[in-house]
Amino acid sequence: MSTSIRINDSFYEEAKSQAKAELRSIPNQIEYWARIGKIALDNPEMSIEAIKTLMVAKNQASEPFTFR
Repeated sequence: MSTSIRINDSFYEEAKSQAKAELRSIPNQIEYWARIGKIALDNPEMSIEAIKTLMVAKNQASEPFTFR
């Protein structure tokens, strides 16, 4: 399910720039920021770097193993 939301133009442009640098779509970049923010609010003792590391580890654990 997707839902349209309104955000200000400067936030959109910042998300667009960051999304390009991190090879994400703009909606995925905004969702990424939202997830980090939610985790940070729920866990104020965690640093942003710890949160990002945790998110990467969780993503890697959910990917199926493939031989190369």
